[in-house]
Order: sequence, then C-alpha cells, then structure tokens
Amino acid sequence: MSIPINRARVFCEGLDHPEGLAVHPDGSIWAGGEAGQIYRIAPDGQQIDQVADTGGFVLGIAFSPGAEWLAVCDLKLGCLWRLDPATGRLEKLADRVDGQPLRVPNHVSFADDGTLYLSDSGNPKQNDGTLLRFDADDPTRGALWHAGPFHFANGTALDPTQRWLYVAVSFLPGVERVAIRDDGSAGARELVATLPDTVPDGLAFDAVGRLYVSCYTPNRIYRIMPDHRSELFIEDMDAHTLCNPTNLAFGGVGLNDLFTSNLGRWHLTHIDADIPGHPLASHRQGQAAAPPPPRSRETV
Repeated sequence: MSIPINRARVFCEGLDHPEGLAVHPDGSIWAGGEAGQIYRIAPDGQQIDQVADTGGFVLGIAFSPGAEWLAVCDLKLGCLWRLDPATGRLEKLADRVDGQPLRVPNHVSFADDGTLYLSDSGNPKQNDGTLLRFDADDPTRGALWHAGPFHFANGTALDPTQRWLYVAVSFLPGVERVAIRDDGSAGARELVATLPDTVPDGLAFDAVGRLYVSCYTPNRIYRIMPDHRSELFIEDMDAHTLCNPTNLAFGGVGLNDLFTSNLGRWHLTHIDADIPGHPLASHRQGQAAAPPPPRSRETV
C-alpha cells in the first residue's frame, strides 16, 4: 500500500539539479550537481558545503567501507573519481576499462570487502549497457564484469546477503539482478520485476530486504518485495516534492529516513519511511572520516 505524499518534504534547497546521493555515517547527506559540484548537507538540512568540483556532471556517488572515500561518477568527463571526504581532494580513478573508454559511468555500489561495482549505461537508444568491477585492493584496476547487454544500466544495489547485484534497467523498464559467485565473477542473470510506463533510476534496500526503486519518470518510488511482487510506495502528481527522483538512500537516526535527489529541481526530499534501511558497507566497516573544512553557504 502506498503512503501519502504528505509523508515527504523538501529537505534542503539550493542544489544544482542533483542526481547522485549518499549518506555519510556522521549523518550528513552528500549529493552531486550537474556542473560537477559535490555537496555536503548537514544532518538537519540547514547548511550546504560545496566540498569539491569535478568540472563535469556528477551522476551516482557512494561511500567506500568505513566512508574512507567517496566514489563519484562523472557523465561529462566520462570517468570515475575518488574523493577524500576529509580534505575534498579529487583523484581520477579510471576513464577506461580493458582499453575501452567509459561511456556513461552512472552508478556505483561497494561490497563489504571494498569491491566496487559500476554501471556503464551505454547508449539510451541501444541495448548495450554493461556492469564493471573494480578491485578492492587497487580500485584503479577495473574489468568488465557482465557484458549484458542491459537496456541502459542505471542505479545499482547489493542485496543484504551480498550474493546479488541488482541493477535498474531504465528502458526495460524494470530491475534485473546478477549473481555474485564465490570467486567474485558474475553468475546467473535474472529478471526481478518489470515496471511498465516508467524509467527506473535508483535502488535501495530496507532492513527486511524490500527494494525501493525511484523513477526518473513518472514521479514515483516503487517497492519490490523479496518474492518480486511490486507495489507503489509513493507518488507526487504535482512534481513539487518529488521531481524526476533519481538516486535514493536511507539515512537519519537509525536509518529511518529515506532521501531522494531530484534531477528536475534544486532540492533533496526527505520521506518518513515505515521501516529502517539496510546499512551499507560505509556504515558497517571501520571508522568514518572527518568531514572536510567548511566552505559553506546557508540554505534559503
């Protein structure tokens, strides 16, 4: 059963069409902008710090285990960045894999051991998206993990068992998953659910294994049950609170809040969730890095 839109509210305003979204263990929310900005938003949403600027267009972002660093997908520059959250220093990790340039590096997910999975969406008009894998010990070492093809591989998420990598396939439209074998290689590929007349974008699991799927269009979030049944979770017919929601992540005290970015506007959305989120590797491993020195501006 869906929840009413009044369970959602604008969390902070003044961002530049944010798509990427991640939650730091200190409670801060991190987001990207379409001109390469990387923002840190205070846990109460009242202060925004611009931590760095890639000069590109930031898509998906994710914290490594222990939040030691932030992986940043850059559409315009066709690369994957590594950001030190304590200093704001950027380092380019990769702009090609196996000799092939990254085309649309879209979203990243970390396993507990530090392995990084990246979706390369490919051409939106062609069925040629792939999934890449970067080594936990040396994240500059990437390789093709699953050749697909996926019809625009978008958001990714590891299930709570870390035996499956889920991927939003925007022009399927729906969600698929790929098994992770014991040796780390890609196993069976399965259809999880189709979501007709939508463009699925972001993924996040809650504490009981339900998968939340944000849609670039229409302005909806779906919830997929462990048995693969899907239901509408929330919808905004006016496109004021949810407007082209892309990535989503659980945060807040006890991970009881669901946050979404809104590529069609300038804000993040806070949703009162009915169950906590599943903690990611960034919240389960090691010690969180200190936040960077502020270059802040108050929200308006």
